[in-house]
Amino acid sequence: MDLFSLELLPPLLSGLKVTLLITMYSTLVALALSFVAGFARLSRFRVISGTAAVYVELFRGTSLLVQLFWMYFALPILLDIRIPAMTAAVIAIGLNYGAYGSEVVRSTIAAVPKGQVEASIALNFTPFQRMKNIILPQAWAMMLPSFGNLQIELLKGTSLVYLITLTDLTYQGMMLRTYDISQTTAIFTWILILYYAAATLLTYVIRLAERKAAVGRG
Repeated sequence: MDLFSLELLPPLLSGLKVTLLITMYSTLVALALSFVAGFARLSRFRVISGTAAVYVELFRGTSLLVQLFWMYFALPILLDIRIPAMTAAVIAIGLNYGAYGSEVVRSTIAAVPKGQVEASIALNFTPFQRMKNIILPQAWAMMLPSFGNLQIELLKGTSLVYLITLTDLTYQGMMLRTYDISQTTAIFTWILILYYAAATLLTYVIRLAERKAAVGRG
């Protein structure tokens, strides 16, 4: 058995492309929801903050696998519609990690020193100006390390989408294994390497963003 057989790479790289697409789209959804729900949690209106809290607790308190199955199999039956597997995966993963991200947004905004906020009020800054010029630049720099960790977790979470028929990296590996079970070790070694390479690339991009944010704060 050749542990690093290059014959396995073409289908696995095809699956990696799908994995990265799902990761990218899900990240955009999760990031948007993180800010929407995070700001909503800070709202003085109980209806808004309460609704956001229900969303966060629901998606943090249930399994991503169940959410994927519900989005792809159960919801279409309830609504009598067809939801493509890619759409279901992006929405479910985005909702799940958006719930975790919202807590990052909420906690970092709350961590901005109150004295700076009070000073901006004394200078007659509007709420929008306070958020744009004082709060968000500082909060964003504090958010990035936690967002980076969530990004890696999201990448790893995409390995579940093969269960709803998406031909991602894990799916391609499972298919190769059905054709030749003797190649199991080689297949999963390549899968490990490719996931690690993708995670390393994401980590590098996140570190660059952290440095840029740190320079901006300085």
